[in-house]
Amino acid sequence: MIICCFDVWGNGIENSVITATKNGTDTLKLTLNEVVEKAKANSIAAKQATTVKETKYWEWRTFKSNYQPQLALSGILPGYNKTYSQVLQPNGTVIFQPIRNDNSSLTLDFSQSLAATGGTIYGTTQLQRFTDFDRDNVLYNGTPYGIGYIQPLLQFNSLKWDKRIAPLKYNESKQAYIESQEQISVTVTGYFFDLLLAQVNLHIAETNYTNTGNILNIANTKFELGKISKNEILQLQLEQVNAKKAVGTAKRDMEIATLTLRSYAGIEGDDRIVLTMPEAVRDVTISSEKVLIEAFENRSDAIAFVRRIAEAKRDVAKAKGENGLTATLKANLGFSNAGNNILDVYRSPKSQQSVQLQLAIPVLDWGRSKSRTKTAEANQQFTIYEVEQDKQTFKQQIVTQVTLFNMMKEQLELTAQADKIASEKYQIASERYVLGNLSITDLSIAFQESDRAKRDYVASLRDFWGAYYQLRYLSLYDFEKNEKIIYK
Repeated sequence: MIICCFDVWGNGIENSVITATKNGTDTLKLTLNEVVEKAKANSIAAKQATTVKETKYWEWRTFKSNYQPQLALSGILPGYNKTYSQVLQPNGTVIFQPIRNDNSSLTLDFSQSLAATGGTIYGTTQLQRFTDFDRDNVLYNGTPYGIGYIQPLLQFNSLKWDKRIAPLKYNESKQAYIESQEQISVTVTGYFFDLLLAQVNLHIAETNYTNTGNILNIANTKFELGKISKNEILQLQLEQVNAKKAVGTAKRDMEIATLTLRSYAGIEGDDRIVLTMPEAVRDVTISSEKVLIEAFENRSDAIAFVRRIAEAKRDVAKAKGENGLTATLKANLGFSNAGNNILDVYRSPKSQQSVQLQLAIPVLDWGRSKSRTKTAEANQQFTIYEVEQDKQTFKQQIVTQVTLFNMMKEQLELTAQADKIASEKYQIASERYVLGNLSITDLSIAFQESDRAKRDYVASLRDFWGAYYQLRYLSLYDFEKNEKIIYK
């Protein structure tokens, strides 16, 4: 059984939840903050957010590794081969000779990408061993060391643009994780008040059923004395039946709300959940200017505005870089040698050099290159307009939410006062009816007004806390502690 005791908020509200266990069942008493913390720790949504966060972290680590030196060891060990191979004879004929050899090699490569130019500097050392089993002959060939450089010319530099955009994406993902946590707060707050209202409705229904029974007993006595009509007795009997139906409906709604909250927040066990009526945050003053400043500093949307424009500029640069003349310069310098034993490879190696310039010039593309560039430029302009519109919508959403929150604070005080007045009015009406100077109709009206006032108060609390957590979500700022919201 759940009994909720209400008084007035704003005039010294005092609310509490008194619980009694049935058949030894334990009762779990929870506040709004405790439910929010449980949902952030145990809900499926929280686990999904954590998984996404880890995925983005490893994507960031992968990006960072692209700019670090790379060292790779490759080889063919062994390279055994036994087959027939055609051999061209001096007279132009071909005969097939059996061959049986092993051609093994081992290569160690080093490379370093240069984001500023888009080029790559590399180094290598390589050793090859060829064994001819048919002739019992062994040869070595190798490159003791060599260095080279590859530089794309007049081409799109993806390394430079990735270095500009990837940090934005990573920071965006970190803020998105915080937003997901705050979104959990918003969602679970709704489920919290669903259950709280169901518990309040059950308390109201049980109280009304008890009170209606007591008043019916008094009315029966009055009827026997001839002071009231049969119609009033029937009206009270109808009220009692409806109150009993309301108790059954309230119990059903409470079970459904309990299962929903338990499922979302990840609250395990079969303990009976009883919620404590929360109070409003009384000393918090929130201005639109403060929320806007924090939102543009903290929200992933603010980072996304910059990232989206940067990506549009990148696409234009890519379209221009892939049009017209493209060239790649390759140069390397090193030493190589061969011999009958492995030491001969490293003894007085001979120098080797190579320089290549590869060119690609479109002669006729029917305007394809120009069309790609113009399309990218048009998309860039569209993105600029779209981002500007999204900024305006973002600002308007925040201003509207701040206005709504401040209205909810005032509305909560008014509904608390109305709850107090309706409760007093109902108490007076009950006493007057017992004394015989109030009609059953007026008593029923007092019943309904008192019940409605209590529900309105809970609804106002729900709107207040929903608006508060929505502001936290929009700004990623804790207005009670006056600090940015950070999750490790």
